[in-house]
Amino acid sequence: MAAAEKEEISVEDEDVDKKIFKDCRKIAFYRRQKQWLSKKSTYRTSLDSVTTSSTSAKFKITNEETEVPLLAEVYGIEGNIFRLKINEKAPLKPRYEVADVITNKLNTIRLTSCSEDIGSLLLANGTGDLKCRILADPFQIDLVSEEEVVMSINSRGQLYFEHLQIPLKQSRLTKENEADAAVGTSQENQDDLGLWEEKFGKFVDIKANGPTSIGLDFSLHGFEHLYGIPQHAESHQLKNTGNESAYRLYNLDVYGYKLHDKLGLYGSVPYLMAHKRGRTLGIFWLNASETLVEINTEEAVEPMPPQMGPVAAEQKVKIRTDVHWMSESGIIDVFLLTGPTPTDVFKQYSYLTGTQAIPPLFSLGYHQCRWNYEDEQDVASVDAGFDEHDIPYDVMWLDIEHTRGKRYFTWDKKRFPNPKRMQELLRSKKRKLVVISDPHIKIDPDYSVYAEAKEQGFFVRNHEGRDFEGICWPGLSSYLDFTNPKVREWYSSLFAFSAYQGSTDILYIWNDMNEPSVFRGPELTMHKNAIHHGNWEHRELHNIYGLYQQMATAEGLIQRSNGKERPFVLTRSFFAGSQKYGAVWTGDNRAEWSYLKITIPMLLTLSITGISFCGADVGGFIGNPRAELLVRWYQAGAYQPFFRGHATQNTKRREPWLFGKKYTQLIREAIRERYALLPYLYSLFYHTHVASKPIMRPLWVEFPDELETFSVEDEYMLGSALLVHPVTEPKATVVDVLLPGSTEVWYDSKTFVVWEGAHTMKIPVALDTIPVFQRGGSVVPVKTTIRKSTGYMTDSPYGLRVALSAEGSASGELYLDDGHSFQYLHQKQFLHRKFSFRSGILINSCADERGHYPSKCVVEQILILGLKKQPSSVTTHSSDSSDQPVKFMYCAKTSALKLERLSLNISADWEVHIT
Repeated sequence: MAAAEKEEISVEDEDVDKKIFKDCRKIAFYRRQKQWLSKKSTYRTSLDSVTTSSTSAKFKITNEETEVPLLAEVYGIEGNIFRLKINEKAPLKPRYEVADVITNKLNTIRLTSCSEDIGSLLLANGTGDLKCRILADPFQIDLVSEEEVVMSINSRGQLYFEHLQIPLKQSRLTKENEADAAVGTSQENQDDLGLWEEKFGKFVDIKANGPTSIGLDFSLHGFEHLYGIPQHAESHQLKNTGNESAYRLYNLDVYGYKLHDKLGLYGSVPYLMAHKRGRTLGIFWLNASETLVEINTEEAVEPMPPQMGPVAAEQKVKIRTDVHWMSESGIIDVFLLTGPTPTDVFKQYSYLTGTQAIPPLFSLGYHQCRWNYEDEQDVASVDAGFDEHDIPYDVMWLDIEHTRGKRYFTWDKKRFPNPKRMQELLRSKKRKLVVISDPHIKIDPDYSVYAEAKEQGFFVRNHEGRDFEGICWPGLSSYLDFTNPKVREWYSSLFAFSAYQGSTDILYIWNDMNEPSVFRGPELTMHKNAIHHGNWEHRELHNIYGLYQQMATAEGLIQRSNGKERPFVLTRSFFAGSQKYGAVWTGDNRAEWSYLKITIPMLLTLSITGISFCGADVGGFIGNPRAELLVRWYQAGAYQPFFRGHATQNTKRREPWLFGKKYTQLIREAIRERYALLPYLYSLFYHTHVASKPIMRPLWVEFPDELETFSVEDEYMLGSALLVHPVTEPKATVVDVLLPGSTEVWYDSKTFVVWEGAHTMKIPVALDTIPVFQRGGSVVPVKTTIRKSTGYMTDSPYGLRVALSAEGSASGELYLDDGHSFQYLHQKQFLHRKFSFRSGILINSCADERGHYPSKCVVEQILILGLKKQPSSVTTHSSDSSDQPVKFMYCAKTSALKLERLSLNISADWEVHIT
């Protein structure tokens, strides 16, 4: 390790052969579980052991072979949620349980026994609709809704639980111990099964507690469409996994990841949704250790009830999907979200893990990044380039080279001698700066951050009790133990202006490499037997490490403003609940068409699992995109929640104006359209914050009963009003666009051509075209004047794009606040307006009387699409002025009415009458 301190660390340390990452066959707990389950040993429960209280029902589960008991607890939680916990009844010591993810003190509902047959017990959750049936031998739980079993637990007999044991160094392994080491493996080679140590390449994982893995299966009756469990470079709909190809949830630094692969990437959300017509379910497996998920959909033959008679052929065929969760350690702690609608499931999940934070408005603008902008002069030059080419942007980013030798919270004095002056330049244009801060800390006694953390014992330790040391960008480094609340508190304090020299209130943070990435470590990450706060091994909590850094960073940015200002923190690694702290992106993608295409399903999957503020590196991080690809990527990114261009070292510069006038114009148009849509986007963020529905939505969320939408992943809804179909193929001249909804009408946002729903249309495209359709029945608020950054657009006028339904009506909303503080929350300083059009009258009214916010903004343009008859007059009506006639333009060809030069205050009630 000492030599590593002097070695040059480069991207080659990260861009490694993908063979260093494990597949299922190389994961010992997977092999153990598969081998054990092939023997069909079963668990049973004694119904006599069931006890109920005001919060839960408890009962004992026993393995018929070992007779070692487990304790099961079932909770009914308000909002149609069930929770199942299974743990050892008497463990040698506590097993790890995930903390800091569940946000609320959960309100439980008493489960009451409503029926008891021989061999089963039926518990109701109080409402009577949902019931939980416990079957005794073999152990099984059925969730019953309206007398139909919608989910079964352990119906495949895959419950698996390895009990904690006395460490080998304390107790010689007898043959009896050997039999217990992993249930049912006494005759097998222990080295191959990785019981007490597991070898992979040159690394040996020593397991002080022996094998501790868990597993359980869930059968979803009538379901074949499943989604979720990010992060993988895979399709939005989860695929059958087949033999030895489980989805892996294990946060890893995978540079230039392979596409259509089930290898875990930078983050993990152990949560999936199942959807069919009439019902949506969710399964949230609360476990932060390495997790594998197998999925198998098949036709199941079910016996018909006897009363149906011989005519029914005594059998019916029904689809069933089995989901098998396996984790290396911890306990079984699973939440069953019973919907019944997609919106209900989103609310249930956010009740558990929190909603997406409302970001500062600037962060919805365009971000410019590369590894690395070289110095202050480079930053000033790029900043000026945007102004010279009339391209708006909001945030300049600095990667690791801005620091003094990759020491975070410092500045390279040669490259960035006056960081405050640089930030004042950006501030003068109402722009911001984001800098990087990774979890590894360079080992250097003269580096104050390292010295203080070392003195206070704030680093993760190795299994021998010394500070863990690994290699990352600075060379030899130690890693902050963010699982320790005191470390998080201390780390938050480092963002104070007095501590972070050269920082100002326009500086925000990017957490990278926080899987954590450890160059030359096992799978490029931390050893599993490293020790964290509370003496927990890293294996127990690996997947939540990055969330803790983002949590501490966000808190630090809030604290530096005395709790007044919203933070912005981008993180690469994430877990369930990361949405509370900021944004996520898809990591180190490539400048290739296939990576542009996979962006859509990857972001849709993040979105439905709670993380709405997500995006991908525009242009691809690795490689040099050609102009056509770059233009198409900007067009796609403009309609995705997080919008940042980024590139790695040694790539050609690719600022938007470097590809010639033609392409500069096309990129300018894409970015300017993003800025025009900011009122709509910001309103969507408010709605996802209060109501949990994602911003970027798969079609099945908006059209839950339309089977043809269930597998679509090349287009999506942005909110409920806009359908976006990015062009992801080179030299495309036409794209097939599904416009769903048999009662819907859709309007081309550029040509205003109207289309009926429930059709797949061949839409011609040129390089200046991205197919975007506004849904009939919607009102989309926009900004009509685009300026150099969001800060300059505060008082810019609004326009309303009104698209009428087949019935001639429309509605929409606008949310507005100061865009940066928490006053919307603490002082109710916000505006929430509702727009509705019916019977020729457009009304602006208050949607939430609690909010008050002064705004000078006016609506100056209104575009109404689908107005089939030219009006004879248009007048405005408001309480504080007399009725005013309005000049208008009507196009019979497109049935479009345009009103301009209006001056209708956005915060006042008014009407526009069209006769």
